[in-house]
Amino acid sequence: MWNSVRIVRLKSPKTKDISYVRRTIGEFLMPFSMLRNLRKSPLAEERWDGVVWYSPTIFLGPIVRALKRANGCRGYLVIRDIFPEWAVDMGLMGRGLPYQFFKAIANYQYSVANVIGVQTQGNRTYFTEWLKRSPRRVEVLQNWLADAPDAGCSITVRDTPLAGRIVFVYAGNMGIAQGMGILLDLAERLKDRTDIGFLFVGRGSDALRLRNDAAARGLDNVVFFDEIDPDEIPGLYAQCHVGLVALDPRHKTHNIPGKFLSYMQSGLPVLASINPGNDLVELIEREQLGHVCTDTSVDSLRSLALELVTGIAQDDGFKGRCKALAARLFSPEVAVKQIVEALRV
Repeated sequence: MWNSVRIVRLKSPKTKDISYVRRTIGEFLMPFSMLRNLRKSPLAEERWDGVVWYSPTIFLGPIVRALKRANGCRGYLVIRDIFPEWAVDMGLMGRGLPYQFFKAIANYQYSVANVIGVQTQGNRTYFTEWLKRSPRRVEVLQNWLADAPDAGCSITVRDTPLAGRIVFVYAGNMGIAQGMGILLDLAERLKDRTDIGFLFVGRGSDALRLRNDAAARGLDNVVFFDEIDPDEIPGLYAQCHVGLVALDPRHKTHNIPGKFLSYMQSGLPVLASINPGNDLVELIEREQLGHVCTDTSVDSLRSLALELVTGIAQDDGFKGRCKALAARLFSPEVAVKQIVEALRV
C-alpha cells in the first residue's frame, strides 16, 4: 500500500541504460512478462472497472487487451509523445523496416484504446484515421502534477559558482529530442553577464556530451549535476529564477514537457526554445509565463533571456500567474475527473 493505494510491481526485462536494440527487445517482451507475473501476484483475481495506461512506451497493448477482455471494461490511453513519428522528424530513422515495425506496434496499442487523451489540440489531427472506427474518441487531456512541498535539496546553489546569480535551470532528460545545444550556445553568448548562470540537472543520452562541450568552451557560468530524486525538485527550483524548456526544432508534433508543469507549480517563468507551431507557444504568450523562441537563433534567444531578466525585476506577477495556471490546468484532480467520465461512457 502507498497512500491508501494498492500497488503491484511486476518484474520485466531491463529497458534503461542499454543499447537501442536491447531496449527494443526488452520493451517488446515487457507486457508479456508483466501479464505472466500479474497472474502470479496477489491481485491475480482482481476485477477492474477500467484500464488507464501511459505512452511512452508503445508496447503495452497486449497486457491492456488481456485486462480489458478479462474484465469487460474500457481503456483510456494517455499519449505524451507520438512515436515513431517524432523519431522520423528528428532524422533518427527513415520510413523503412524499423519504422514500419514500431508503427505497427503503436497502431496495435491505439486499437486497444476506447479513448485517447492527447496533450494539445494540435495532436488530435494525427488520429483522424483512428477515429473512423466507431465508437472511439480523442480528447485533450492536460498533463498533471500533484502539489509537492519544498522538502529541501541535495544541491545547494550558493555553494556553486552560480552563487548570487540569476539562475536559469533545466532539470530533466538530456536527450536528442530536447535539442539542448542551443542552451549551451546561449550560455556562451551570456558569459559576459556575471549576474546570470545556468544550472543543468539530469541524465540522458546527451548528458555527457553536453558536460564535455561546456568544459571545452570554458563556460564558467554553467554547472551540471546528475539526476536528483523528484522529491528534491521543489527545493531545487526554490533556489532558481527561470525554468528552461528545449525541444528540437525538427519536431512536428506538439509536446508540453513535464518539466514545464514543474516550473509552473514552483512559480518559475520560462524561457523556451521549441519547434514552430507547437501549442505551447500560444500558451506561454497568452498567459504571460515567460518568453518563447521558435527560430533556432541563439541571438533571438539571448535577447529574450535578457528581456526576461529585466521583466522578472519589474513584474512581480510572474510567480502568481505560473502557479495559477498550474492549479487551473495541470492538477491531478482535473485529470482524474476527465478520465473517469470517459471510462463511464
